[in-house]
Amino acid sequence: MRNVSALRLFAAPFLFSLSLSGLIAAPVVARSPDATQVGEVSAADPRAEEAGRAMLLAGGNAVDAAIAVMLALTVVEPQSSGIGGGGFLVRGTADGSVTTFDGREKAPAVADPDWFLRTDGSLPEFEESVRSGLSVGVPGNIRMAEKAHAEYGKLPWAKLFEPAIALARDGFQINARLHGYLKSMPQVAGWSHAARALYYDADGQALPAGAMVRNEQLAQTFERIAKEGAGVLYADEMAARIVAQVAAATPRSGAMTMGDLASYEAKERDAVCGSYRQYRICSMGPPTSGGIAVLQMLGQLERFDLTALGQDNPVTWHLFLESQRLAYADRELYLADPDYVSVPVRGLLDRDYLAQRSALIDPANSQAKPAAGTPEGALLALADGDEPDEHGTSHFAAVDSDGTMVSYTSTIESAFGSGLMANGFFLNNELTDFSRSPQVDGKMVANRVEGGKRPRSSMSPTVIWDPQGRPFMAVGAAGGQTIPVTTARAIVGAIDFGLSAEESLNLPFLMSFGPAVLVEKGTWLEQAIPQFEALGHARIVVREAPIKGNAVMHSDEGWEGARDPRIETGLEVP
Repeated sequence: MRNVSALRLFAAPFLFSLSLSGLIAAPVVARSPDATQVGEVSAADPRAEEAGRAMLLAGGNAVDAAIAVMLALTVVEPQSSGIGGGGFLVRGTADGSVTTFDGREKAPAVADPDWFLRTDGSLPEFEESVRSGLSVGVPGNIRMAEKAHAEYGKLPWAKLFEPAIALARDGFQINARLHGYLKSMPQVAGWSHAARALYYDADGQALPAGAMVRNEQLAQTFERIAKEGAGVLYADEMAARIVAQVAAATPRSGAMTMGDLASYEAKERDAVCGSYRQYRICSMGPPTSGGIAVLQMLGQLERFDLTALGQDNPVTWHLFLESQRLAYADRELYLADPDYVSVPVRGLLDRDYLAQRSALIDPANSQAKPAAGTPEGALLALADGDEPDEHGTSHFAAVDSDGTMVSYTSTIESAFGSGLMANGFFLNNELTDFSRSPQVDGKMVANRVEGGKRPRSSMSPTVIWDPQGRPFMAVGAAGGQTIPVTTARAIVGAIDFGLSAEESLNLPFLMSFGPAVLVEKGTWLEQAIPQFEALGHARIVVREAPIKGNAVMHSDEGWEGARDPRIETGLEVP
């Protein structure tokens, strides 16, 4: 992984430290006593959780609940996800079947590998690319939600919109987390007139935590989609508003068109599955890299007895770091949209290949510079690109009374996406998840921009069955390139250490970024830095953890839902 990525992460403290800031926030809505009898829901905001639970209590299933959560998050967590972006949904049933849906955004048909380059061939500053119509991909969340609902939903489509419509029309209180983002990022969150009118006062100051926001335009958008179907967002005046906003912010001709919106299709993809200590684990395959990275990390770790080493042993987390580095080396080179690039999925997950990669892990010493391997089917004439980090993402999970698990990750890429707003919601800047440089040292980058292509992601929605084949866990995370690490770490916590969902999510965080290692501030890992240095990790950075995970997990008491404890204080309002 390139050092510039590590520097970008370490240089953006606000985006990743707000959830730990001690800002105050609102009481969590009380859970219905009947909720655990019909299933469970976990989301980053309790109001979205309640939207999902309302669907379960109304007789709906996990797919219904997850879609209701996604819609509600569009209202109450506009900085992170919504119908102006895309996502991935993984559904696993009690009998072990799994289906995955790809609602990732697409580049306009006119896009080409030089999409972000200036006319002189130079690459602009990253923020210049973000705050541009060039960054906006055709949104896929609503198309994907409709496809998943048509195949597996139980409640009427319109029913799923009721909580989100109520939140948008009747109003919701800004929590400390959203206020902090609004205050620190007015140049993005307040870029459009519509967003300024919603979230800022007459003097241009961010509305305080506790302020009530009513988004009538979004309520009307939801009502039309609920009544007429997802297609209404991709046609007529709704689509025209999106196209107009993107065109006005595009510095040259060739922006997104009505045809790009009309032609968007969500897809079913093949799941990527593997086993870890006899637990069956399935996740999302390309165009996200996350599922493969999670399975590679676990596959490389399986030969080590982590339970015996223990969760408070620096060697345990040294092994985890080394496994990360190997998996991410493969990720950088090979992962991209499989409709455009031949991704060696089978080779990357082959047990013999993972054993070869695992053999490179030395329990006593860090690897100097891990390189990508050569799995079967690998195209070797590729280069590592210059992809940035994703920041505007949210994960949520649901399980119903039948034991069907849904793990869903939704994103608009950066916080507040492109900053552009249409129809009451923010538009993504997902195209900056492509490598803006189409080639490096004369070699083409797999994740380069191409017309109709979906950018690579880190999202890792995952479902797990226990050794007896029973539904066990639905888990995933937000946090850009930290997502696969956060997800794998939670799985290790649950399986190797027997922790609860909340305890697994709350394990201390550490991650390798090229030659640097991020160690979470305020954890025992800080005191273990000399041991990590003795194991060969020379450049260690201590700071807050840039993570936000969610999970539902089965225990002896039934299904438990949990969100990362790091985000709890940021959910409060006075």
